[in-house]
Amino acid sequence: MASSSTTSDYNPDVELVEEATHKIRSELVEEEEDLLKFPEIPQIRIPERSEGSSNNSSTNQNAWSSAFHARSHSTTPRSRQSSPRSPAGFRDNFGLLASSASNSNHGSPPLQATRFSNLYNNRSNSSNLNSWNFLKIFGVLLRKNTNQQHQQQRGLGLGLVTNKSKGKTGGGRVWYRKKRVRGLVVIIGLIGFFFLMNWWMLSRLPDDSALNSNHGFSNVNSSSVRGEWSKFGKGKRPQRVLFSRMLALAAHALAEGESKPEPKDLWLEPLLPVSAWKRCAEERNWEPNEGRNGYIIVSANGGMNQQRVAVCNAVTLARLLNSTLIVPKFLFSSVWRDVSQFSDIYQEEHFINYLKPDIRVVKELPVELRSLDLEAIGSIVTDSDIMKEAKPSFYLKHILPVILKNRVVHLIGFGNRLAFDPIPFELQRLRCRCNFHALRFIPKIQESGALLLQRMRQHKPHRGPLDQYLVGPFALNSSMDQNTHPAKKSRYLALHLRFEIDMAAHSMCEFGGGVEEREELEAYRTVHFPALTHLMKTTKLPSAPELRSEGKCPLAPEEAVLMLAALGFKRKTRVYLAGAHIYGGKSRLAALTNLYPNLVTKENLLSSSEIEPFTNYSSQLAALDFIGCAAADAFAMTDSGSQLSSLVTGYRIYYGDGRMPTIRPNKRRFASIFTKNSTIEWREFEERVRKAVKESKQVQERPVARSIYRHPRCPECMCNTTSTDLVSRRLLIN
Repeated sequence: MASSSTTSDYNPDVELVEEATHKIRSELVEEEEDLLKFPEIPQIRIPERSEGSSNNSSTNQNAWSSAFHARSHSTTPRSRQSSPRSPAGFRDNFGLLASSASNSNHGSPPLQATRFSNLYNNRSNSSNLNSWNFLKIFGVLLRKNTNQQHQQQRGLGLGLVTNKSKGKTGGGRVWYRKKRVRGLVVIIGLIGFFFLMNWWMLSRLPDDSALNSNHGFSNVNSSSVRGEWSKFGKGKRPQRVLFSRMLALAAHALAEGESKPEPKDLWLEPLLPVSAWKRCAEERNWEPNEGRNGYIIVSANGGMNQQRVAVCNAVTLARLLNSTLIVPKFLFSSVWRDVSQFSDIYQEEHFINYLKPDIRVVKELPVELRSLDLEAIGSIVTDSDIMKEAKPSFYLKHILPVILKNRVVHLIGFGNRLAFDPIPFELQRLRCRCNFHALRFIPKIQESGALLLQRMRQHKPHRGPLDQYLVGPFALNSSMDQNTHPAKKSRYLALHLRFEIDMAAHSMCEFGGGVEEREELEAYRTVHFPALTHLMKTTKLPSAPELRSEGKCPLAPEEAVLMLAALGFKRKTRVYLAGAHIYGGKSRLAALTNLYPNLVTKENLLSSSEIEPFTNYSSQLAALDFIGCAAADAFAMTDSGSQLSSLVTGYRIYYGDGRMPTIRPNKRRFASIFTKNSTIEWREFEERVRKAVKESKQVQERPVARSIYRHPRCPECMCNTTSTDLVSRRLLIN
């Protein structure tokens, strides 16, 4: 028995079978490896962004920097040339991929997807690739199962040869059939599982793909912007719809909110802290100034609001230097292109007479000084000669000697050339007196402004707290029959969308227009801001993404409407839109008009014959916007650095008596919120926006060195009735 067993272990037939089996298995392994090989995918070139390694050549770094930021010839002083890499964790808010710009700079054609992200194509390609992979895997598994079946058949055949005497042929066939059915069931289950997972992953893709976004601004399908073209300058280019996912959520929230009450504090300010401040800039505690030292001529630059600040600063300077002020002149601006002078906007006689107790104001130089060559005698002083926000000591040391010597000095520009601190108390109060009392719009502007307010209030007999200070006697027209026909108050919201091309160019930010936008804004800067062009070439300034993260960029129209919706303003709210020509035209305002259809401008409210006298006079049109914003029941700004927003805010604080809320977005916090626009839920977005705006409504006294025109809550302009200092100060005055 033992010998027979040993002999069977070394049977030569068995050795031949084992060799054949080994050969078959080797062939099967090679076939499986061939099946598992996927076709090669061409490598996509991606610009290198190293961490600033010293081994990288400066050429590569410069190429990357110019490709990503496209700012080599930018001109604003608020930014610097971009670094070779973007800040970590920061995504392009406007969907401008670095790869597309880099491809164009490195010679390879830009990918079409980086311009208009087509989510449908992305899904389709992803689905086709995944389906192809599953089919390949299915083929491999099926082929492997077939090979296993062949092996089993061979094994069963060998078993029949060696075990014929045992009679187990029928049992082997039954086992084989069961194994085959089980294998097919497993394969079908795996395939179903793979397709289920593929469907689930595709369904999880958001509507706004963030794959082509660097800072939170998402591109959308080309179909969503197809046909939306707007004219800029001499050419046309497509406009992207930013934040389409968030805009859809906002539309849904507004639809649901129609039956819900608005937030209680939406149209209110913190009443108790605000009511403690009362205006008192009209109080005087000095003798009139005769202006005996000489004459000051001021030619103010900029638009209507910049010129207003320059006028009040000039009044203060005239008192400081004991000089007579010539009625200020306004320089022609290549940006605003307006020839309006002081008397075309403000009441000249009221200005002269109201300031008589403070300074002497005349309309022109005396005859003996008109023939002087001011440049030849050294009486011309420009902005380049005076530091920004210069202290009073500078003028006493450098400007007063010129006046005493030549009897006249001409200040050209005079933009922000007088500091807010340190300034003597009465001089600071004179500033407030000039801004809030001495400057009154001419009757033509007041009349059109009153008509504008009446139509915004839907002809309801309602008179706002600021009407009499803004439109004077014409305010009576909007309040007639108020006692005999009481009616429900018609409220409206004013929105200053500071999004003109000059602001967009000067901000050095990007707003989703791609290469065409960057080239257009760069060309505009070259023409209108040549000094900034030189600064950009000689100084390293912050990049556009860095400016946005620091809150230096104005809100785009899409961001502004999301803010309003998150705050709780209902869809039917009447909105007065202030501003000149919005950069991007009507297509850029589509998000605003879609969510708030009751949005109007001065051009919509006034007929062509009524607005015709103001055509081609941007400063006079700005005066109408000033009236519309200052008198609104609520005022929202998109850029706190705007002069109009600053002056309107201060005017509402000074005359509003705590009933004129102003919405000031914290742009730095908003930037961090909008970065998450592709994933954040509406409720969280709403809570974060409301919290950020609520903090900006806190009542506080003017911070040191901040504009007194924007922050009049200070002892020089407004008296705090809860302060013990008020009593002692008034006792000293009496």
